[in-house]
Amino acid sequence: MKTVFKSVALASLVALAACGGKGDDALADNVEANADNVADALDAQADNAVNEATEDMLENQADSVRENGEAAADAIDDADVNAAQVKTS
Repeated sequence: MKTVFKSVALASLVALAACGGKGDDALADNVEANADNVADALDAQADNAVNEATEDMLENQADSVRENGEAAADAIDDADVNAAQVKTS
């Protein structure tokens, strides 16, 4: 579970760095898209799970990652971030 959240956090930082001079809508979209990519990877792992318990756990993690990505995107939009002034280091 920690690995999933670390992946989402890293994806968020990558999205932030890639954002450049775009506004907060693009930044929020990038964060949400990265969370979706992580969740899609979890869903793919669930499809290949050897038992139902593992499949259910991975699907639940994917749902959680999507929800967290959506919440982070909403928070970015609500904060009215000027992405051109945000620094990652």
